[in-house]
Order: sequence, then C-alpha cells, then structure tokens
Amino acid sequence: MVKELLAYIRPHRKMLVLGGLLGLIGSAAGLAMPLLAKYVVDAFGQNGSMATPLLWLTVAVLVGAVVSATGSYLMERTGEGIVLGARRKLVDRLLRLRVADVDRLKPGDLLSRVTGDTTLLRAVLTNGVVESVSAAFMLVGAIVMMAIMDGVLLLVTLLVLVLIGGLVSLIMPKIQRAQTHAQEAVGEMGAVLDRALQAYRTVKASGAEEREIAEVAEAAGRARDRGVQVAAWTSLAGTATFMAVQIAFLCVLAVGGARVASGTLEVSSLIAFLLYLFYLVPPIGQLVQGGVQLQQGLAAMKRINEIESLPAEPATPVGAVAGVEPVGVTFEDVVFRYGDDRPIVHAGVSFEVPPGGLTALVGPSGAGKSTVFGLLERFYDHQGGTITIGGRDIRDWPLGELRAALGYVEQDAPVLAGTLRENLLFAAQDATEDELRRAIVRTRLDDLVERLPEGLETAVGHRGVLLSGGERQRVAIARALLRRPRLLLLDEATSQLDAVNELRLREVIAEVAEETTVLVIAHRLSTVTNADRIVVMEAGGVRAVGTHGSLVGDDDLYRELAATQFLVS
Repeated sequence: MVKELLAYIRPHRKMLVLGGLLGLIGSAAGLAMPLLAKYVVDAFGQNGSMATPLLWLTVAVLVGAVVSATGSYLMERTGEGIVLGARRKLVDRLLRLRVADVDRLKPGDLLSRVTGDTTLLRAVLTNGVVESVSAAFMLVGAIVMMAIMDGVLLLVTLLVLVLIGGLVSLIMPKIQRAQTHAQEAVGEMGAVLDRALQAYRTVKASGAEEREIAEVAEAAGRARDRGVQVAAWTSLAGTATFMAVQIAFLCVLAVGGARVASGTLEVSSLIAFLLYLFYLVPPIGQLVQGGVQLQQGLAAMKRINEIESLPAEPATPVGAVAGVEPVGVTFEDVVFRYGDDRPIVHAGVSFEVPPGGLTALVGPSGAGKSTVFGLLERFYDHQGGTITIGGRDIRDWPLGELRAALGYVEQDAPVLAGTLRENLLFAAQDATEDELRRAIVRTRLDDLVERLPEGLETAVGHRGVLLSGGERQRVAIARALLRRPRLLLLDEATSQLDAVNELRLREVIAEVAEETTVLVIAHRLSTVTNADRIVVMEAGGVRAVGTHGSLVGDDDLYRELAATQFLVS
C-alpha cells in the first residue's frame, strides 16, 4: 500500500526534491540560531561586542524564513498537482468500470472518494513525506549539536524520547483504522444525501423532507463520531509528543543544573542545549504529524484502491464503423443473471432480428426485455448461449466499435446538465449543422428550439429539469439518430409522449426502420402494431414471435395484453 501511495509522487519528484532542499536549507539556518545565541551570551559575559553575533543571528532568521516560505509554496503547489493526477486517474477508472460494478456502488460514496480521499493524499504526499524528511534532518542536526554541547544530557534526552516514541508507535495503527471508518462514514453520508437529491421532487411531493433530513443528519452524526475518534487518537499522539519534550526539559534542567553547579558544564552550553531541546519540538511534531498523515493517506489509498482494483472496460476509442448497412441480431439459448446470488433473468432466450425493419419486444414487467438491450450494449456479459450482431459473435466485436454501431435510448431518457446543443451532439461530436437540423426536424424538436430563449444554446438544467418528459424523450431519440446507428435500440421511447407526438414519432421510427434495424421495447402495444415482427417474452424466455395480427389470433398472452389496451374487441 505504501508503495502504491508513493507512486503518486513519481511524476512530481523533481519539484518535491527542490521543495525539500529549500526546506532543508531553511532548517539549517534555524539550527544555527541556538549556537549563535551561545556566542551572544558568551560575548555578554566577557563584555565583548555583541554586534557581529546579533547580525549573523538576524541574517539566519531572515534567510531561514524566506527559504522556508519558498519551499512551503513549492510543496503546496506540487500537492495540488498530485491531487489533480489522483483525481484524473480515479475518474478515468470510474467512468471505465463495468456497469455491473457501478450498479452496486453508491454515487455519493464514489464522489467522496474522488474529492475527500484524494485530498488526503495531498497532505500525506507533501507534508507527510517531504516535510518529514526535512524534520528528520532537523532532528538529526539538533541531536548532533546537542552531542557537541554535552553527551550526558543528550543520553538523558534520548532516553525520554525513545520511551514516548514507543507509545506513539502503538497509536499509529489505531489512527489508520479510525480514519478508514471516518472516510467510510463520510461516503455513506454523501450516499444518503445523493439519494434525496436524485429524488428531490418525490421527496417534496411525499412530504418526506423531515424524514430525509433526519436520515442525512443521522449519517452526518455517524461521520462526526468517527471523526471524533480520529481526533482523539491524533490528540493523544500529539500530547505524547509534547509531554516527551517537557519531561526531557525537566530531566535536562535537573541533570544540567547539577553539572553547572559542579563546574563540569558552562551556563552558556546549558542554555544552548536547552534551546536545541526546544528546537526538537517542531521536527518531532512534524514527524508525528507525518505519521498521522501517513495513516490517513493509507486509509484513503485503501478506498481508492477498492475502485482501481475493479476490472475496467478496455479503453478502446469509439471510431467510425466499417459499413453503414443495417445489422441483424441473433439470440440463441442465452442465459443470464445479474449475480450468482440473483435469480435467472434469461433462461434460454432465443430469437432472431433480421437486418432492417422494426422488431418489437413485448411482455409483462420482469420478462427480461430491458436486459436484452443491456446485453447488446455489453453493459453485462451473458453466462450461456450465443449473441451475434451482423453474424458476428458479440464478444468478438471491439467494445468501441460495437457501441459505435448502436444507438440506445434508455427508458428514462436521461438528459445531462448543459445546453440543448451539447445534449444533442453528446454521442456524435462530429455531426454537421445540417445533420443536427435534420434530426431536430425528424423528432419534432424544432418547435422547442424556436421557443427556448437562446435556442440550441439554452441550458436545460440538471438532468434536463427544464424540459418536459416528452421533450427529454425526443432529445434522447434525436441524440441516438445523430449517431447514425446500424442498430437502434428504443426502450419505451414514447412512454411520456402525448397522443399527437406519439403518432408523429411512430412515423419517424417507421421511417428510420427503412434505413436501419430498429429494436424497440414497448408496453404500449399501439406503438408497435405496425412492426415487422413482435417477440413476446415471459418469465425469462420467448413464447411467441409474429406480427400483431397473427399474435392476436395465436398467443393468449399477447391477446390479453392487446385486450387490456383496447386493441382488440
């Protein structure tokens, strides 16, 4: 884990070394001050001139301050670079994860890992590592100078520091465990809040504000409790460090006073030794703080690694697809379940979609219709059977090429925050203005564009909140058409449209079906009565395939579905 943590430093090692060197120079200037103070005291005792020692003391203070400030700035700047690199790497991994893995993760917790956990890395990889090196130099330098002053007093000091250091070393693992729990609690709080924000209108309409506030507050309380545990252990480590120096001071004062009284030690040497003793406070504090930050960084690294260790989809570029002709689809004895402990969704599903034309999937909820689309997009991999697209096994398609050949309109037709233009071009950045205009007209969005205050440049709000449900569906369909797909997947694409717009969009779908293969999932059978073929699914299998007319006469389930929607008398 430490090795992986230090890997984030490698791209910034030159700047870190420079910042560290400046810190060492500043520390060296600081180490000279107690020795110069001894010369001032000696000059005062001998009635000599104190101007020269005071001048050098002033120079040491100024040089140390300037150099230390420069080194600190470089360290903070480098720390921001480390955080940027960590966040880019983590976001790259997050957006390449398999859909199956993201389904079981909580968005709020993922955001916490990208923001909070990566911020902890900055502290440990700058202050925690480089400043600890500087602190170690100061500590060694101070000890050397103390040895020059008096070896006996040095032994007394080291004995106290070793005893307290042993206690601090026992505390460090507890800090790491507490920090891990604290970060998990913060992530859980984010997940609870994200749940409420994602269903904001539902919360309002249900009068559930107080209940949701209480749940978020409870999660925040748990995060606070975990943070208090971290603070307690950290405070104990800091107190132990402070007590170590204070106890060492008392021991040195007692032993040193006795040696001064016996004439074996000069008063100026005792004063200089005590100054060096107090000079141990900052480096020891930095080392302890570095140890604390290291434990926090390891806790953050553990959470980041949980994401980076998940398998990711290959980073294949989505490029142009060879050929534009429609492709057929074949499912042959396909078996699929969402997890080993989950029920089977597809139990030997078999059907064929020839190239071109309109094919519909119908059936009761839970029949496995939407799963067909998830398997075609390879959001999930089937466990048995064979799926082919264009006569080619779906696993033989490079993922980027496969998805470039498909247009997919999800059931809830998500629209992203941004402008209407950005949403329409989201899947086809290279589309021309003519192609964009044609897609707008085909999906009956031209009235919307004219009505919006800034036309295509109008921001549509978070999740497209400024658009109606039907408008979001039409935006999603236009976005898919701009992709020029060889296979268009429509999951309940007209569910939120009024009767007039549904009829118009049915005409568009029929028109598109003359150019490409269209596979649509429909609960409203009125949208697919003119389909070239209809696949009736039930309980994870296919029970019938035919046209609307043949299925009404031959299949009881389809006839029942049609009767409930007044499509048969």
